[in-house]
Amino acid sequence: MEAAKVLSHSKTAPFGFSIVSNKVSLRPFNKHFRADVLANRPKSISFQFNCTHGNPFSSVPKPARKRADLLPPLSCSISSNASTESQNPVLEFFRSLSLDSIKATLLQLTPIKVVKWSGLLCIIIAATKWTMNMLFSPFFWMYFSWTWLFWPWLVAIALAVYGLYCFQRHLLGEANIFEQLTIVTSVFTWLTLVPPGHFNGYLEGWPFVFFFVYHYFFFFNVSIRKRLYGDFYARPHDPKWDINVPTMSRLLFSAGVMVGHWLAAFEGPELHLIPGGWSNLGIWALIITTLLMQYNATLYLAKYSENVVEPSAVVQFGPYRWVRHPIYSSTMLLFVTYCIALRAPLSLLFIVAVCLLYYKQKAEMEEALMVETFGQSYTDYASKVKFKLIPFVY
Repeated sequence: MEAAKVLSHSKTAPFGFSIVSNKVSLRPFNKHFRADVLANRPKSISFQFNCTHGNPFSSVPKPARKRADLLPPLSCSISSNASTESQNPVLEFFRSLSLDSIKATLLQLTPIKVVKWSGLLCIIIAATKWTMNMLFSPFFWMYFSWTWLFWPWLVAIALAVYGLYCFQRHLLGEANIFEQLTIVTSVFTWLTLVPPGHFNGYLEGWPFVFFFVYHYFFFFNVSIRKRLYGDFYARPHDPKWDINVPTMSRLLFSAGVMVGHWLAAFEGPELHLIPGGWSNLGIWALIITTLLMQYNATLYLAKYSENVVEPSAVVQFGPYRWVRHPIYSSTMLLFVTYCIALRAPLSLLFIVAVCLLYYKQKAEMEEALMVETFGQSYTDYASKVKFKLIPFVY
């Protein structure tokens, strides 16, 4: 069948339908107009009508169809050839680089800037030269390998320096929880790990055990706060209950405890010579006794106290039935257990003497405050429980 052309009216240019077989194409009659449209429009749109019901101009009668079936399906495809090129800053810099821009930059330099940049360039060159000479020197690598023999000292010293920094922030009231934990960890490292590591050249056995036991022991009061209040923070309280001995006494006590631990590491045998097995059962019993004594003493005191540190009554239960200051006694027992574990009897006697001198002074100040607060009630308790720190001894 020949193609039939039907004119269609438009405001811009006439368009025509070219119907060949079952396909209908829409195109302008004017070729110049078509070329102009294709050159100017950014997108190309093509429409295709698929006439599945045959040629509408055919004389062959077709069966009647619904009105909706007379509309052929429309398919539309849109394509765009527009693309953007990514700009490279390096290429842009070299493109903008010219002799005039270099001259303008040089004219803006002042003598001070010249001296500054020249000095910086000299430092960079000297540092690069020194680094390269050091890296290619065999003696450097030989000396560097020796430092691995002393790396625990480097770690311990770095931890101590950072611990002192955190302690300074703690005195100012600015230390967070991590910094407070760092203070405790640095102290316990220099008490339990560094001395035996220095005198033995290695670490094994009891020093590691007591490193963790010390942490657990001195964090009991924090766990009591968590149990009573639901958090770890101390509550405001009357400052009169902060029993503070003179600063010199505290410094001497701290130094004495440190010296006692170093003496124990020096006095005791080498770590691999300390027997194990059932012979250490008594030491484990002392550790458990110390932990239970500290925990129960703190817990009973907290139950009869406001804000944990302000006693509201005279506590006469738990460890307070045997000694009047079980918290101090448990601390002293912990140090004694450490000396027993390292087989250092002379160091044990030294630490006991240091603790007795310090805690005796602190206990007297505390008992005077208790008598002032509770009067006859505490006097009766003191007459009933005669021992301050050591049951049946003192």
